[in-house]
Amino acid sequence: MIIGGSKKDVIKNIQKNILNNELNKKVETTDPVFTDEERDKYLKKFFEMRKLPTFQLESAIVYKEIDTIAAKINNSIEIKGLENLDNLEGGAIVTSNHFSPLENLVVRQAIKKRYKQNIYVVSQETNLALEGHLGYIINHVNLIPLAKSPNYIINTFKPMVKRILDEGNYVLIYPEEEMWLHYRKPRPCKRGAYEFAAENNKPVISCFIEILDTDKKDNDEFNQVKYVIHILKPIYPDKNKTVRQNSIEMKDIDYKQKVEAYEKAYNKKLDYTFSYDDIAGIKKEMFE
Repeated sequence: MIIGGSKKDVIKNIQKNILNNELNKKVETTDPVFTDEERDKYLKKFFEMRKLPTFQLESAIVYKEIDTIAAKINNSIEIKGLENLDNLEGGAIVTSNHFSPLENLVVRQAIKKRYKQNIYVVSQETNLALEGHLGYIINHVNLIPLAKSPNYIINTFKPMVKRILDEGNYVLIYPEEEMWLHYRKPRPCKRGAYEFAAENNKPVISCFIEILDTDKKDNDEFNQVKYVIHILKPIYPDKNKTVRQNSIEMKDIDYKQKVEAYEKAYNKKLDYTFSYDDIAGIKKEMFE
């Protein structure tokens, strides 16, 4: 499901970033930009909202809607590697490639096949300012806002992640950082997700989502797509190594696994040249 208007500028940005070898750079054109004051205002509002007596009811209604959407998406999901979750207990960091505002539902559906614990999604704090119904949903789900403020990360974000993991829940983090619309290829991973895993002595559930084209129309620029989620081998921190050593090694293993999953799924070697075929569901004639 493509959300928003024309994506021509987004695809142009993907093409430009690949040419410049900036594979973790933003491509969306309508994301809010915060001043420090705006960031603090939205974060304060986010946490205060969760203390309101009506929040749990509103959240429950939102999750009923999400379950309805997820049920529709579930018909277009194939799960491979579910056996890799069999021996995991006590919470984990989950990583996946980031190509849609809704692909976290794919991950959620897969994890829920094995576990009933909650899944929290780490999201940039600017998403708290999204307007309309999507913004309302984002502010009422299991979200962990991430702000590039050292004080916030140390005093709020990390303790929140630790508490959630210690309760046996799962935290989904996108190590590619920025969403690239329907981009099939895995991109290099940033170290943060693996640092949080190592600090809390938790494994990483490594996932890669394969995106398949269909002939069904989504909008004028894209057709609908289907998903195959590959649950790869879990990655564990080594108790004999430092957090930094673990985070680097776990990051490298995760990226390698995602690359191998991509090459097996699409039967091609990974390279970072641009092709419209790398954008799932795209109607090339609308962009060329």
